[in-house]
Order: sequence, then structure tokens, then C-alpha cells
Amino acid sequence: MSEPIRRFPIRRSRRLRPRVRPRYRGPSFNRIGLCAGLTAMRFALEGRFEPAVVAITVAGVIDGLDGRLARLLKGTSHFGAEFDSLSDFACFGVAPALTLYEWSLQRLGGFGYAVCVLFAVCMALRLARFNAMSDDRPRPAYAYNFFTGVPAPAGAGLVLFPIFLGLEANSLGLETLTAVTRHPLFCGPILVGTAALVVSALPVWSFKNFKVPAEYVLPLLLGTGLFVALLFADPWAALAAGGLIYLAMLPFSVRSFRRLRREAEALRADEDMPAKVS
Repeated sequence: MSEPIRRFPIRRSRRLRPRVRPRYRGPSFNRIGLCAGLTAMRFALEGRFEPAVVAITVAGVIDGLDGRLARLLKGTSHFGAEFDSLSDFACFGVAPALTLYEWSLQRLGGFGYAVCVLFAVCMALRLARFNAMSDDRPRPAYAYNFFTGVPAPAGAGLVLFPIFLGLEANSLGLETLTAVTRHPLFCGPILVGTAALVVSALPVWSFKNFKVPAEYVLPLLLGTGLFVALLFADPWAALAAGGLIYLAMLPFSVRSFRRLRREAEALRADEDMPAKVS
């Protein structure tokens, strides 16, 4: 007798099944950054300046990671852009000004408060201009490597420079320097100057598509490694030095922008030049 025919279930090939990539729908990083900025305000009102500046620094790191992650995954949206601007205003416009007010400027009363309001308004104008420029007509290719004005996280770091320096001086027992960093005549001009840099049209490197020449790669890596080591060993000194380094880079950024603009204009002039008749 012939054996019965065994029937096996037909399994569909996995190659024919559409592969669905799972998408993460959890809370965005910028929401965590907003919570950090709001927490910094609470610490500042309580006079706890060390955790206040740490919270603002954490918000800046989260802001940078969130922007790069959104560009990498192509997950940007109009709602996300608007929410990110509101979060930046709270974290880098209100929180640093309030922290510096509680650190020093409250001794000036209404004048100190007016300076803080000036900085917050300039930060709001800077963020509004950034949103308007993103919806505007395309810019030249070289312009995408530059911000217009100092970006919000960097502006917050410059505003907090007196606190970074004061905390470092306090840890070293330098009472005179600590008193200087808490004087309104030292903090006020820094806040006003940073507000001018934030709302200015100064071209500033964005480091999004920044390419380092081959001869500068090794010195840059060594410098970054030394800065990270200093950040772990003495964070207040590292953050204060970071603000000075950033200010020193601004003239080089302007020079680079002007050089790229001249090259682009020269190339455009050559293309528009009519061909010579032989």
C-alpha cells in the first residue's frame, strides 16, 4: 500500500511580507529640556545656583541632541519646530536671565530687572527670526553653515559666565574675585552684550556641516580631549573657559563667512559673464 500523502502547511516567505519599521512615539527630548529649564528657575529662586546652572547646561545638551536626532531621522515637523522655539525661550531666554538676576542684578532693583527683560526680549526676537528664515526662500549653500546671531544655548552659556567664574573663585577661596563676579557692574554689561550678540546679524558657525581641514584634525581632537578632561576635573573652570573660547571664535567665524561669500560672488560673476566670441 502506498503511504498517505502528508500535507504540510504552506508557510509564506518572509520576503513577501512587508517590513514595518517600528517608530518611537515617546516624549521628545525637547520636553525634557523644557523641564530642566523650569527646574533651573526654581533652583535660582531658592538661591541654589550650582544646580540651577547645571540644569540649564543639561537643557543645552538636550537641545543639541534633539536637533541632530530630528535631522538624522527626518522627523521634524511644524509643531516640533514651534515647541522647540518655546522651549528655547524658557530655557535659554528666561532661565539664565532669572538666574543672573538672583545672583547679582537684584541689587539694582528695577534697573536690574529691566536688563533681564531686555535679554529675554532679544532672545524671543532671535528665535522668531530663526523660524521666519527657515520658511523664507532658500539661502546660498555656504550660508547654511552659519547662524544669524549667537544661537540660544550659546547665549545662555555666555550669560552664565559670571556664575561659572564666581563658583570657581569660591571653590578656590578667592573672595575678591567672587565679589567681583557678583557685582552688578560686572554682570550687567555681560547680559546686555550677550543680548546684542543674540539679536545681531553676526554670522556664527553652526557646526552642522562643519568640515575640519586635515591638518587641523589632530590639534582639534587633542584640544577637545583636554577640554573634556578639564570638564570632569573642574567643571566650573571648564565652562568659564568655554565661554571665553567661544567669544574668541566669533571673529574667525565672520572672516570665514566673508571669504565664502566672496568666493560665491566671484563664481556667480564668472557664470554670468557672456562667452567671448571667437
